[in-house]
Amino acid sequence: MSCLLPQGFRAAGLYCGIKRDTTKLDLSLVVSDRDAVAAGVYTQNLVFAAPVQLDRSRTPCGRIRAVVTNSGNANACTGERGLRDAETMARAAAEAVGATGDQALVMSTGIIGEFLPLEKITRGIQTAAAQLGDGESALIDAARGMLTTDTRHKLAGRTVSIAGQPIQITGMCKGAAMIGPRMGTMLGLILTDAQLTPAAAQQTLSAVVEDTFNCISIDGHMSTNDTVLLVANGARGPLLEGAQRQTFQAALHEVAAELAKAIPADGEGASHLVTIDVSGCLDRAAAHQIAKTVAESALVKCAIAGADPNWGRIVSAAGYAQVPFDPHKVDLFLNGHSLYQQGTPVPFDAGAVSKSIQSQRDTHIDLRFGEGSARVRFWSTDLTAEYVRLNADYHT
Repeated sequence: MSCLLPQGFRAAGLYCGIKRDTTKLDLSLVVSDRDAVAAGVYTQNLVFAAPVQLDRSRTPCGRIRAVVTNSGNANACTGERGLRDAETMARAAAEAVGATGDQALVMSTGIIGEFLPLEKITRGIQTAAAQLGDGESALIDAARGMLTTDTRHKLAGRTVSIAGQPIQITGMCKGAAMIGPRMGTMLGLILTDAQLTPAAAQQTLSAVVEDTFNCISIDGHMSTNDTVLLVANGARGPLLEGAQRQTFQAALHEVAAELAKAIPADGEGASHLVTIDVSGCLDRAAAHQIAKTVAESALVKCAIAGADPNWGRIVSAAGYAQVPFDPHKVDLFLNGHSLYQQGTPVPFDAGAVSKSIQSQRDTHIDLRFGEGSARVRFWSTDLTAEYVRLNADYHT
Protein backbone atom coordinates (compact mmCIF):
# COMPACT_ATOMS: atom_id res chain seq x y z
CA MET A 1 0.00 0.00 0.00
CA SER A 2 1.32 3.42 -0.99
CA CYS A 3 -0.56 6.20 0.82
CA LEU A 4 0.94 9.36 -0.55
CA LEU A 5 -0.74 12.44 -1.91
CA PRO A 6 -0.50 12.33 -5.70
CA GLN A 7 1.61 14.99 -7.37
CA GLY A 8 0.01 18.41 -7.38
CA PHE A 9 -2.35 17.79 -4.45
CA ARG A 10 -2.25 19.28 -0.95
CA ALA A 11 -4.52 18.59 1.99
CA ALA A 12 -5.45 19.68 5.50
CA GLY A 13 -7.81 18.64 8.26
CA LEU A 14 -8.79 20.43 11.46
CA TYR A 15 -11.42 21.07 14.13
CA CYS A 16 -13.64 24.03 13.22
CA GLY A 17 -16.36 23.74 15.88
CA ILE A 18 -19.12 21.58 14.37
CA LYS A 19 -18.64 18.68 16.79
CA ARG A 20 -18.89 18.98 20.54
CA ASP A 21 -15.71 16.96 21.07
CA THR A 22 -12.83 19.32 20.35
CA THR A 23 -10.41 16.40 19.96
CA LYS A 24 -12.21 15.16 16.84
CA LEU A 25 -11.49 16.87 13.53
CA ASP A 26 -14.57 17.95 11.58
CA LEU A 27 -13.37 19.64 8.40
CA SER A 28 -11.00 18.67 5.61
CA LEU A 29 -9.80 20.44 2.49
CA VAL A 30 -8.09 18.84 -0.51
CA VAL A 31 -6.69 21.08 -3.26
CA SER A 32 -5.19 20.51 -6.71
CA ASP A 33 -2.61 22.99 -7.96
CA ARG A 34 -4.20 22.84 -11.42
CA ASP A 35 -7.63 22.27 -12.92
CA ALA A 36 -8.59 18.64 -12.36
CA VAL A 37 -11.07 16.24 -13.87
CA ALA A 38 -13.72 15.14 -11.37
CA ALA A 39 -16.32 12.38 -11.51
CA GLY A 40 -18.86 11.28 -8.94
CA VAL A 41 -21.22 8.47 -8.01
CA TYR A 42 -24.01 9.29 -5.58
CA THR A 43 -26.76 7.89 -3.40
CA GLN A 44 -29.91 6.62 -5.14
CA ASN A 45 -32.01 7.63 -2.14
CA LEU A 46 -34.86 9.92 -3.25
CA VAL A 47 -34.16 11.93 -0.09
CA PHE A 48 -30.67 13.24 -0.87
CA ALA A 49 -28.58 15.92 0.78
CA ALA A 50 -27.73 19.38 -0.54
CA PRO A 51 -24.05 18.57 -1.21
CA VAL A 52 -25.14 15.59 -3.32
CA GLN A 53 -27.35 17.89 -5.39
CA LEU A 54 -24.52 20.37 -5.84
CA ASP A 55 -21.87 17.80 -6.78
CA ARG A 56 -24.20 16.01 -9.21
CA SER A 57 -24.66 19.30 -11.05
CA ARG A 58 -20.87 19.78 -11.34
CA THR A 59 -19.63 16.31 -12.30
CA PRO A 60 -18.21 15.06 -14.53
CA CYS A 61 -16.12 18.08 -15.42
CA GLY A 62 -12.55 19.14 -16.07
CA ARG A 63 -11.92 22.21 -13.93
CA ILE A 64 -12.24 21.30 -10.22
CA ARG A 65 -9.63 22.74 -7.85
CA ALA A 66 -10.89 21.83 -4.36
CA VAL A 67 -12.98 19.37 -2.38
CA VAL A 68 -14.15 20.46 1.07
CA THR A 69 -15.72 18.01 3.52
CA ASN A 70 -17.36 18.59 6.88
CA SER A 71 -18.42 16.00 9.43
CA GLY A 72 -20.92 16.25 12.26
CA ASN A 73 -23.65 17.81 10.11
CA ALA A 74 -25.05 16.14 6.97
CA ASN A 75 -26.78 19.23 5.54
CA ALA A 76 -29.58 16.85 4.54
CA CYS A 77 -33.34 17.57 4.57
CA THR A 78 -32.51 21.28 4.85
CA GLY A 79 -34.39 22.59 1.79
CA GLU A 80 -33.33 25.57 -0.29
CA ARG A 81 -31.28 27.00 2.55
CA GLY A 82 -29.26 23.80 2.65
CA LEU A 83 -28.42 24.10 -1.06
CA ARG A 84 -27.44 27.74 -0.64
CA ASP A 85 -25.24 26.76 2.30
CA ALA A 86 -23.55 24.03 0.24
CA GLU A 87 -22.90 26.55 -2.54
CA THR A 88 -21.49 29.03 -0.01
CA MET A 89 -19.24 26.34 1.43
CA ALA A 90 -17.96 25.41 -2.06
CA ARG A 91 -17.39 29.04 -2.97
CA ALA A 92 -15.45 29.66 0.25
CA ALA A 93 -13.19 26.69 -0.46
CA ALA A 94 -12.58 27.69 -4.06
CA GLU A 95 -11.85 31.33 -3.29
CA ALA A 96 -9.53 30.36 -0.42
CA VAL A 97 -7.23 28.66 -2.94
CA GLY A 98 -7.52 31.26 -5.69
CA ALA A 99 -10.18 29.54 -7.79
CA THR A 100 -13.64 30.59 -8.91
CA GLY A 101 -16.73 29.65 -6.91
CA ASP A 102 -17.83 26.81 -9.19
CA GLN A 103 -14.48 25.00 -9.06
CA ALA A 104 -15.09 23.20 -5.76
CA LEU A 105 -17.06 20.16 -4.65
CA VAL A 106 -18.59 19.59 -1.22
CA MET A 107 -19.24 16.53 0.94
CA SER A 108 -21.05 16.54 4.28
CA THR A 109 -21.83 13.83 6.81
CA GLY A 110 -23.40 13.67 10.26
CA ILE A 111 -26.74 14.64 11.77
CA ILE A 112 -29.68 15.01 9.38
CA GLY A 113 -32.04 17.99 9.48
CA GLU A 114 -29.81 20.64 11.02
CA PHE A 115 -28.43 23.70 9.23
CA LEU A 116 -24.69 24.09 8.79
CA PRO A 117 -22.90 26.49 11.16
CA LEU A 118 -21.57 28.41 8.17
CA GLU A 119 -19.52 30.97 10.08
CA LYS A 120 -17.54 28.23 11.81
CA ILE A 121 -17.10 26.34 8.54
CA THR A 122 -15.96 29.33 6.48
CA ARG A 123 -13.45 30.30 9.18
CA GLY A 124 -12.28 26.70 9.23
CA ILE A 125 -11.82 26.69 5.46
CA GLN A 126 -9.62 29.78 5.66
CA THR A 127 -7.50 28.18 8.38
CA ALA A 128 -7.28 24.89 6.47
CA ALA A 129 -6.16 26.70 3.31
CA ALA A 130 -3.30 28.23 5.28
CA GLN A 131 -2.29 24.82 6.64
CA LEU A 132 -2.27 22.83 3.40
CA GLY A 133 0.54 20.33 3.09
CA ASP A 134 1.62 17.45 0.86
CA GLY A 135 3.00 15.12 3.53
CA GLU A 136 1.63 12.06 5.29
CA SER A 137 0.35 13.99 8.32
CA ALA A 138 -1.66 16.35 6.11
CA LEU A 139 -3.23 13.39 4.31
CA ILE A 140 -4.13 11.67 7.59
CA ASP A 141 -5.65 14.86 9.00
CA ALA A 142 -7.80 15.23 5.89
CA ALA A 143 -8.98 11.63 6.27
CA ARG A 144 -9.76 12.23 9.96
CA GLY A 145 -11.75 15.36 9.17
CA MET A 146 -14.48 13.35 7.42
CA LEU A 147 -15.11 10.82 10.23
CA THR A 148 -18.23 10.58 12.36
CA THR A 149 -18.66 7.41 14.44
CA ASP A 150 -15.69 5.69 12.77
CA THR A 151 -13.07 4.36 15.17
CA ARG A 152 -10.17 4.99 12.78
CA HIS A 153 -9.33 6.86 9.60
CA LYS A 154 -9.40 4.91 6.34
CA LEU A 155 -6.74 5.34 3.67
CA ALA A 156 -5.58 3.21 0.75
CA GLY A 157 -3.14 3.81 -2.09
CA ARG A 158 -1.31 2.26 -5.02
CA THR A 159 1.50 3.35 -7.33
CA VAL A 160 1.26 1.97 -10.86
CA SER A 161 3.74 2.46 -13.71
CA ILE A 162 2.16 3.64 -16.96
CA ALA A 163 4.30 4.68 -19.96
CA GLY A 164 7.32 4.77 -17.65
CA GLN A 165 5.62 7.21 -15.28
CA PRO A 166 4.72 6.42 -11.63
CA ILE A 167 1.00 7.15 -11.35
CA GLN A 168 -0.28 7.56 -7.79
CA ILE A 169 -3.82 6.68 -6.70
CA THR A 170 -4.76 7.50 -3.10
CA GLY A 171 -8.19 7.33 -1.49
CA MET A 172 -9.84 8.15 1.81
CA CYS A 173 -13.31 7.31 3.04
CA LYS A 174 -15.57 7.27 6.08
CA GLY A 175 -18.35 4.99 7.19
CA ALA A 176 -19.30 2.71 10.09
CA ALA A 177 -23.12 2.59 10.00
CA MET A 178 -26.09 3.63 7.83
CA ILE A 179 -24.39 1.54 5.16
CA GLY A 180 -26.67 -0.04 2.56
CA PRO A 181 -25.65 1.47 -0.76
CA ARG A 182 -27.03 1.28 -4.23
CA MET A 183 -24.16 3.23 -5.74
CA GLY A 184 -21.02 3.96 -3.79
CA THR A 185 -21.42 4.25 -0.09
CA MET A 186 -20.74 6.84 2.58
CA LEU A 187 -18.15 9.46 1.69
CA GLY A 188 -15.16 8.57 -0.41
CA LEU A 189 -12.56 10.71 -2.15
CA ILE A 190 -9.99 9.17 -4.50
CA LEU A 191 -7.17 11.34 -5.85
CA THR A 192 -4.79 10.61 -8.72
CA ASP A 193 -2.20 12.44 -10.79
CA ALA A 194 -3.25 10.44 -13.86
CA GLN A 195 -4.64 12.20 -16.92
CA LEU A 196 -8.21 11.28 -17.84
CA THR A 197 -11.00 12.89 -19.82
CA PRO A 198 -14.15 13.69 -17.81
CA ALA A 199 -16.07 10.96 -19.65
CA ALA A 200 -13.36 8.36 -19.04
CA ALA A 201 -13.12 9.32 -15.36
CA GLN A 202 -16.88 8.91 -14.92
CA GLN A 203 -16.98 5.58 -16.76
CA THR A 204 -14.01 4.23 -14.83
CA LEU A 205 -15.30 5.30 -11.43
CA SER A 206 -18.79 3.93 -12.08
CA ALA A 207 -17.39 0.56 -13.15
CA VAL A 208 -15.10 0.31 -10.13
CA VAL A 209 -17.79 1.34 -7.63
CA GLU A 210 -20.08 -1.45 -8.79
CA ASP A 211 -17.79 -4.19 -7.45
CA THR A 212 -16.40 -2.33 -4.43
CA PHE A 213 -18.39 0.35 -2.60
CA ASN A 214 -21.60 -1.13 -3.97
CA CYS A 215 -20.75 -4.53 -2.48
CA ILE A 216 -20.89 -3.62 1.20
CA SER A 217 -23.72 -3.39 3.70
CA ILE A 218 -23.81 -3.02 7.46
CA ASP A 219 -27.48 -2.37 8.14
CA GLY A 220 -29.09 -2.01 4.71
CA HIS A 221 -29.89 1.65 5.38
CA MET A 222 -29.05 3.83 2.38
CA SER A 223 -27.74 7.22 3.42
CA THR A 224 -28.90 10.60 2.14
CA ASN A 225 -25.30 11.70 1.58
CA ASP A 226 -23.49 8.77 -0.07
CA THR A 227 -20.82 10.16 -2.38
CA VAL A 228 -17.67 8.80 -4.00
CA LEU A 229 -15.54 11.28 -5.94
CA LEU A 230 -12.59 10.68 -8.26
CA VAL A 231 -10.35 13.69 -8.86
CA ALA A 232 -7.61 13.36 -11.50
CA ASN A 233 -5.35 16.35 -12.08
CA GLY A 234 -3.20 14.99 -14.93
CA ALA A 235 0.11 15.97 -13.34
CA ARG A 236 1.79 12.78 -14.57
CA GLY A 237 1.75 10.56 -17.60
CA PRO A 238 -0.10 10.60 -20.91
CA LEU A 239 -3.84 10.79 -21.48
CA LEU A 240 -4.98 7.31 -20.48
CA GLU A 241 -6.65 5.33 -23.23
CA GLY A 242 -7.00 1.67 -24.20
CA ALA A 243 -4.70 -0.72 -22.34
CA GLN A 244 -3.19 2.08 -20.25
CA ARG A 245 -6.61 3.04 -18.96
CA GLN A 246 -7.32 -0.62 -18.16
CA THR A 247 -4.11 -0.78 -16.13
CA PHE A 248 -5.17 2.33 -14.25
CA GLN A 249 -8.67 0.96 -13.65
CA ALA A 250 -7.26 -2.26 -12.18
CA ALA A 251 -5.18 -0.26 -9.68
CA LEU A 252 -8.13 2.02 -8.91
CA HIS A 253 -10.23 -1.09 -8.24
CA GLU A 254 -7.67 -2.30 -5.69
CA VAL A 255 -7.74 1.04 -3.87
CA ALA A 256 -11.55 1.21 -3.87
CA ALA A 257 -11.90 -2.41 -2.72
CA GLU A 258 -9.53 -1.81 0.19
CA LEU A 259 -11.44 1.29 1.24
CA ALA A 260 -14.83 -0.40 0.83
CA LYS A 261 -13.81 -3.40 2.93
CA ALA A 262 -12.50 -1.06 5.64
CA ILE A 263 -16.03 0.25 6.25
CA PRO A 264 -17.70 -2.97 7.47
CA ALA A 265 -14.42 -3.87 9.16
CA ASP A 266 -15.06 -0.75 11.27
CA GLY A 267 -18.82 -1.35 11.52
CA GLU A 268 -20.45 0.06 14.63
CA GLY A 269 -20.45 -2.52 17.42
CA ALA A 270 -19.42 -5.28 15.02
CA SER A 271 -17.43 -8.24 16.28
CA HIS A 272 -17.05 -9.89 12.86
CA LEU A 273 -16.24 -8.81 9.32
CA VAL A 274 -18.25 -11.12 7.05
CA THR A 275 -17.10 -11.87 3.51
CA ILE A 276 -19.81 -13.42 1.35
CA ASP A 277 -18.85 -15.13 -1.91
CA VAL A 278 -21.74 -16.06 -4.18
CA SER A 279 -20.89 -17.99 -7.35
CA GLY A 280 -22.52 -20.11 -10.03
CA CYS A 281 -25.30 -17.63 -10.81
CA LEU A 282 -26.91 -16.87 -14.14
CA ASP A 283 -25.65 -13.27 -14.13
CA ARG A 284 -23.92 -10.76 -11.86
CA ALA A 285 -27.16 -9.07 -10.86
CA ALA A 286 -28.50 -12.35 -9.50
CA ALA A 287 -25.31 -13.04 -7.55
CA HIS A 288 -25.31 -9.51 -6.13
CA GLN A 289 -28.94 -9.70 -5.06
CA ILE A 290 -28.41 -13.00 -3.24
CA ALA A 291 -25.24 -11.77 -1.53
CA LYS A 292 -26.89 -8.52 -0.44
CA THR A 293 -29.94 -10.35 0.91
CA VAL A 294 -27.79 -12.71 2.99
CA ALA A 295 -25.63 -9.79 4.16
CA GLU A 296 -28.65 -7.83 5.40
CA SER A 297 -30.47 -10.70 7.13
CA ALA A 298 -30.75 -9.83 10.81
CA LEU A 299 -30.97 -13.54 11.67
CA VAL A 300 -27.81 -14.39 9.74
CA LYS A 301 -26.03 -11.50 11.42
CA CYS A 302 -27.16 -12.60 14.87
CA ALA A 303 -26.06 -16.17 14.22
CA ILE A 304 -22.56 -15.00 13.36
CA ALA A 305 -22.47 -12.76 16.42
CA GLY A 306 -23.31 -15.83 18.48
CA ALA A 307 -20.85 -18.08 16.60
CA ASP A 308 -23.78 -20.30 15.61
CA PRO A 309 -23.26 -22.25 12.33
CA ASN A 310 -26.94 -21.89 11.53
CA TRP A 311 -26.85 -22.79 7.84
CA GLY A 312 -30.65 -22.72 7.57
CA ARG A 313 -30.71 -18.94 8.02
CA ILE A 314 -28.18 -18.46 5.22
CA VAL A 315 -29.86 -20.81 2.76
CA SER A 316 -33.35 -19.46 3.46
CA ALA A 317 -32.13 -15.87 3.04
CA ALA A 318 -30.84 -16.81 -0.40
CA GLY A 319 -34.21 -18.35 -1.11
CA TYR A 320 -36.17 -15.14 -0.50
CA ALA A 321 -33.80 -12.93 -2.53
CA GLN A 322 -36.32 -13.15 -5.40
CA VAL A 323 -33.73 -14.71 -7.69
CA PRO A 324 -34.74 -17.95 -9.45
CA PHE A 325 -32.43 -20.92 -8.85
CA ASP A 326 -32.64 -24.68 -8.39
CA PRO A 327 -32.57 -25.35 -4.61
CA HIS A 328 -31.18 -28.82 -5.30
CA LYS A 329 -27.99 -27.33 -6.77
CA VAL A 330 -26.91 -25.22 -3.80
CA ASP A 331 -23.73 -25.76 -1.77
CA LEU A 332 -22.77 -23.83 1.37
CA PHE A 333 -19.40 -23.57 3.09
CA LEU A 334 -18.77 -21.61 6.28
CA ASN A 335 -15.13 -20.80 7.08
CA GLY A 336 -14.17 -23.63 4.73
CA HIS A 337 -16.44 -26.18 6.41
CA SER A 338 -19.02 -27.87 4.18
CA LEU A 339 -22.48 -27.55 5.76
CA TYR A 340 -24.85 -28.10 2.86
CA GLN A 341 -24.39 -29.92 -0.45
CA GLN A 342 -26.74 -30.10 -3.43
CA GLY A 343 -29.72 -29.00 -1.39
CA THR A 344 -29.07 -31.40 1.49
CA PRO A 345 -27.43 -30.88 4.90
CA VAL A 346 -24.21 -32.83 5.46
CA PRO A 347 -22.72 -34.02 8.77
CA PHE A 348 -20.27 -31.51 10.29
CA ASP A 349 -18.64 -30.78 13.63
CA ALA A 350 -20.79 -27.93 14.94
CA GLY A 351 -18.35 -27.23 17.77
CA ALA A 352 -15.41 -26.88 15.39
CA VAL A 353 -17.33 -24.56 13.05
CA SER A 354 -18.53 -22.48 15.98
CA LYS A 355 -14.99 -22.17 17.27
CA SER A 356 -13.81 -21.08 13.81
CA ILE A 357 -16.26 -18.17 14.01
CA GLN A 358 -15.63 -17.30 17.65
CA SER A 359 -11.85 -17.40 17.49
CA GLN A 360 -11.35 -14.83 14.71
CA ARG A 361 -12.85 -11.58 13.50
CA ASP A 362 -13.18 -12.70 9.86
CA THR A 363 -16.06 -14.99 8.83
CA HIS A 364 -16.41 -16.39 5.32
CA ILE A 365 -19.72 -17.47 3.79
CA ASP A 366 -19.34 -19.30 0.47
CA LEU A 367 -22.58 -19.98 -1.42
CA ARG A 368 -22.38 -21.89 -4.69
CA PHE A 369 -25.20 -22.30 -7.19
CA GLY A 370 -25.61 -24.33 -10.36
CA GLU A 371 -27.09 -21.77 -12.73
CA GLY A 372 -24.12 -20.25 -14.51
CA SER A 373 -20.67 -18.69 -14.00
CA ALA A 374 -21.39 -15.25 -12.51
CA ARG A 375 -19.97 -14.40 -9.10
CA VAL A 376 -19.83 -11.56 -6.58
CA ARG A 377 -17.88 -10.86 -3.41
CA PHE A 378 -19.75 -8.84 -0.76
CA TRP A 379 -18.75 -7.58 2.70
CA SER A 380 -20.92 -7.14 5.78
CA THR A 381 -20.88 -7.46 9.59
CA ASP A 382 -22.60 -9.32 12.36
CA LEU A 383 -25.30 -7.71 14.54
CA THR A 384 -24.50 -7.18 18.20
CA ALA A 385 -26.14 -5.61 21.22
CA GLU A 386 -23.47 -2.91 21.03
CA TYR A 387 -24.69 -1.90 17.56
CA VAL A 388 -28.20 -1.49 18.96
CA ARG A 389 -26.90 0.55 21.91
CA LEU A 390 -24.81 2.84 19.73
CA ASN A 391 -27.61 3.56 17.29
CA ALA A 392 -30.22 3.92 20.01
CA ASP A 393 -28.07 6.63 21.56
CA TYR A 394 -26.99 8.33 18.31
CA HIS A 395 -29.20 11.17 17.09
CA THR A 396 -29.37 10.85 13.31
